[in-house]
Amino acid sequence: MKNFIIGLFSLFLFVYPVFAQNDTELPSETGLIKNIQYEDVLNLEQGNNNVKQIALVEILSGKYKGTKILIDNMLTGNPAYDINLNKGDKVILHLEKKAEEIIDANDLDFFIADIKRDNALMWVASLFILLLLIIGRKKGIYSLISIIATIALIFLILMPMILNGFCPIASAVLVGILSTIITIYLVGGFNSKSSSAIIGTSLSLVFAGGMSLLTIYLAHLTGFAGEESMFLYSAHPELNFQGLLSASMIIAALGALMDTGVSIASAINEIYETDKTLTIKQLFTSGMNIGKDVIGTMSNTLILVYLGASLPLVLLSDNIDLQKFFNLNQVATEISSALVGSIAILLCVPLTALISAYLIKKQKNKVEFKFDK
Repeated sequence: MKNFIIGLFSLFLFVYPVFAQNDTELPSETGLIKNIQYEDVLNLEQGNNNVKQIALVEILSGKYKGTKILIDNMLTGNPAYDINLNKGDKVILHLEKKAEEIIDANDLDFFIADIKRDNALMWVASLFILLLLIIGRKKGIYSLISIIATIALIFLILMPMILNGFCPIASAVLVGILSTIITIYLVGGFNSKSSSAIIGTSLSLVFAGGMSLLTIYLAHLTGFAGEESMFLYSAHPELNFQGLLSASMIIAALGALMDTGVSIASAINEIYETDKTLTIKQLFTSGMNIGKDVIGTMSNTLILVYLGASLPLVLLSDNIDLQKFFNLNQVATEISSALVGSIAILLCVPLTALISAYLIKKQKNKVEFKFDK
């Protein structure tokens, strides 16, 4: 089992350099706001005054560490785009000039890209890992490894494959199946129960890919559901954005599908351990009965995740005609994503129940027969 997981890690670590992109963007640096002065600036286009922050920034990293520079930061009154600085804030700086154009500190041309937030994220992540290890213990360690593996698969395989022109849907299905194999075998062990959950989840993922394609075609979804899509289009106009939308639906449904597959397979395995006289049909029926409860909670969970992430969009419906609202590209995209994932969960239940009933019954009988011999 350990060799199997190590082999999978070795595979994508070997494949990654083949797809890796050359990073031509200048590196960002960290800065500290030492002092701020304010200045009113007349906006001739809008006919009002904006506020300009003149920040004294000390560079904390990189070649120019320790250098202090003045950077202008405009405040337009739009909280979506303004970066409101305070003394003592750490910020992310981007250098606008190339290194060969810089002669001395007077030539440094930095701009403030955003507030430095990764320290806060690290604290929250540390709390999550600590609770995972304390509550989950050994299973928590395996869960943490599976999370790291999934993130690595997305960043080291999925992203390079898509950016290099591979089919986004096939790439997402491949990464989803690899993530499913690593996660379920690590947490559940190498047995018929885990194998059943993996097969059921993988087949449901393939179905989700096909269903997402059909939905995108029927609903005429463009794949441009937010600003990030437009930014990506500016950098990579050659990408298939409808395929990217389908891939995002597949990845978004992956966690709920794995949860459903494992729940059904584990329940059937426990039922069989309790009564080994049960037939495949009886085990399948029991799995379906359990699946009816799982369907309600998992589908509800998936839809609530999308609703929670799109709460500002939902609130916007109060000011727009409902017919127009539900036909907006972004709204239709979110609804489609939630429904595709929910349909995949519905399919996952009978698939996993049938596969689990067959594999668990057959493998247990083989083990017992060999033991008797």
